[in-house]
Amino acid sequence: MAGFDENIVREYFELNGFFVRQLRKYQVQSRKKRTDEDTELLVYNPAASMDSGQTGFQLFSADMLKMRRAFVVVKAWHTSRFTPAMLKSSSRIFEFLKKDVLNQVEQYFSCDETSDDESLFSDEAPFKKILVVPAIPASDPQRSEAIHLLQQGGIDGVLTFGTILENLLRKVEVNHSYRKSDLLQLMRVLKIYDMVKEPQMNLFG
Repeated sequence: MAGFDENIVREYFELNGFFVRQLRKYQVQSRKKRTDEDTELLVYNPAASMDSGQTGFQLFSADMLKMRRAFVVVKAWHTSRFTPAMLKSSSRIFEFLKKDVLNQVEQYFSCDETSDDESLFSDEAPFKKILVVPAIPASDPQRSEAIHLLQQGGIDGVLTFGTILENLLRKVEVNHSYRKSDLLQLMRVLKIYDMVKEPQMNLFG
């Protein structure tokens, strides 16, 4: 399902004015092929200034609009292990971050900044390292510890799928046809038929 996750994240950045380039689509696997392969993107926002100001570690759409360049790793979330109950449990989310994410940070962000992508996005703005995950713990002490460990691993910020989907739903207009995007067109249809309620964005009432 990594392709589906990638599409959600790509639509989010493009709808918010970013140029998006995929760094690696396939990874060489020494053993059997992974079904939850992660996606690595390079995103560039020409509208953002060089000095974007401070942001929190958990990023929201207003924070992303201040960011000029970033490496974005999408941690696939449509696995049998990620259930609605897990999303509501700070301790279980923390275990997921600790076991499945922290041990792979160096592998995620091993891209060489002097690659041919630099000619496309060449300026002096630093690259931020952003991780897209289903959620981070909502309460302490798991939240503080997870943020501390991720920062120690070199990650500059975390963006959740909840933030991404809410932003997409807010930006999709019912009077606009999104023929080139199945995802945005589906969101538009849901809004047309009042399946999504604003401002809370409750799905199916």
